Amino acid sequence: MSTAITVFDVGGTHIRQARWLRPGELSARTSRPSPSFRRFPGATVAELQDMMVRDLCDAVPRTPDAVVGLSFGAALDHRSGIVYASAPLWGGHSEPYDLRAALAARRSDVRWHIVNDVTAALLHAASAADRDAHRKVLLATVSSGIACRVIDQRRRRIPVDGCGLQGEIGHLPATAELAGRPVTLDCDCGSTGHLAAYASGPGIARMARALARREPARWAASRLARLTAGGTGFEPALRAALDDGDEPAAELLDAVTAPVAAVLRTALCLDPELDEVVLTGGVVHGLGPHYRRALMGHLTRQGLYLTSERAPDWVDRRITVTGPGEADSLAGAGIAACAGVPA
Repeated sequence: MSTAITVFDVGGTHIRQARWLRPGELSARTSRPSPSFRRFPGATVAELQDMMVRDLCDAVPRTPDAVVGLSFGAALDHRSGIVYASAPLWGGHSEPYDLRAALAARRSDVRWHIVNDVTAALLHAASAADRDAHRKVLLATVSSGIACRVIDQRRRRIPVDGCGLQGEIGHLPATAELAGRPVTLDCDCGSTGHLAAYASGPGIARMARALARREPARWAASRLARLTAGGTGFEPALRAALDDGDEPAAELLDAVTAPVAAVLRTALCLDPELDEVVLTGGVVHGLGPHYRRALMGHLTRQGLYLTSERAPDWVDRRITVTGPGEADSLAGAGIAACAGVPA
């Protein structure tokens, strides 16, 4: 294997690229927009897929024994590289796509190692020395999409089901409330009432619009509304409004973290061997301590039956919010390409 591996992290918004140098250093980082359905609304899914393949293949240096570690933001079969769906990239399209074959057809000189982006982030996070003694680690990412993975540290395995999948929580049924009443929203995948419909980056923006429709006067007077009306992007405006103690912004964050807390509460209840739940992704990083505070508010008010009463800090000690670079899918793609994926 070459001493340097080209690594990609393909998300719904950006393609990040770097060189992974053993034992794990990243160099020559770059970032560019992804060819997604939002960026090219008139393109077919086949055209978007072809754009993606051409972009990735053209970016790999033509060197002997070229190796690529690819972290891909999609629900995919980790045994074969077949992509089932990627709502952030392709919307509601769910026809299986042989990404590995498409890449190899264009660049047969490259050894392609493909993993889901959450798997890659977990591989990197789990490699930290202070997690060696853990039994299991769950990593959840909240970004343009939502998903999680669990690794068994004792066996270095990320188990998958009969379809090669694990942890696609973003498309589980979920409920949410705004202004004291239930709200129902569509997910990017085309279905209604999924976790990602309310709690992903695009979902939070949809929830904000729903709150504005329900309480227009209160919304118009909020710091968040004034910032977005003035041209500030939604995510930085939400962070600034939360920093300023804006009540509608806090109410919005409370509403969108409630369904996430419900999933994590269930996971901790069903698997007490989870020694740490690691939260990462653009939403988590962008909102900083506000996100964990809102999430823990739900898990404190409604925790685990008996456990939260008898050991009040049991859940709190297991919830970690990463900083940028601590669960890096680029680094995880290099780990997967160099050592193989534990599955």
